[in-house]
Amino acid sequence: MMLEYLTYAALALLVIMFLSQAIRILREYERGVIFTLGRFTGVKGPGLIILIPIVQQLVKVDLRVMVQVVPPQDVISRDNVSVKVNAVLYFRIVDPERAIIKVGDYMAATSQLAQTTLRSVLGKHELDEMLAERDRLNADIQEILDKQTDVWGIKVTGIEIKDVDLNETMVRAIAKQAEAERLRRAKVINAMGEQQAAEKLVEAGRILAQEPQAMQLRYFAALHDIAGERSSTVVFPLPMGLLDHLLPRRDNPQP
Repeated sequence: MMLEYLTYAALALLVIMFLSQAIRILREYERGVIFTLGRFTGVKGPGLIILIPIVQQLVKVDLRVMVQVVPPQDVISRDNVSVKVNAVLYFRIVDPERAIIKVGDYMAATSQLAQTTLRSVLGKHELDEMLAERDRLNADIQEILDKQTDVWGIKVTGIEIKDVDLNETMVRAIAKQAEAERLRRAKVINAMGEQQAAEKLVEAGRILAQEPQAMQLRYFAALHDIAGERSSTVVFPLPMGLLDHLLPRRDNPQP
């Protein structure tokens, strides 16, 4: 009786072990790469997967977008400025077969490729471009990575440059350069304002010279402005030319 009970228990244990090895459940975002006696036989999932224990093996692959931080890289720009640059890489697997068969560790391979590509691309640009044109640099790096990882069944969906770190000496130099640029722009704007004002004054003078009455009105307007100030005494010049228009002309002067 005891022997029969042990036999049934052993059989039940073998069945449970068999089912645990034969039945696999894959989520919607997972796929299973199946190997039969070491040979690739297909990709299955999601849902219930039945395997032949010992004969077949399954390797799970996650199809979701993965985020990988690219550690800080020492980059020397085209204008010989040393900076540290880090980035964030986004990618996903589009072909589970190639991701498992073509490369030993697709995570490590993608990370190393991103680091070398980041140094190579940024080294071809000047510091100002790294700081001001990140979107274009991100697109260039993504395009290069996407072409090289395509053979691994990986799609690079994006890469973002996070930080461009400079040493203190370079930060001070850039601050001085920015201050000098602001001063230059202020002087240029001031000079342009003076030039435009001078042009308007010359144009106004020409118009007033053509109409003597307009000059008189302008003179009276200036007197009105002076009179509005809080002063008991007002001293103003009287242009001699103004008297020619106010006093009657004497065509026949008497001796």
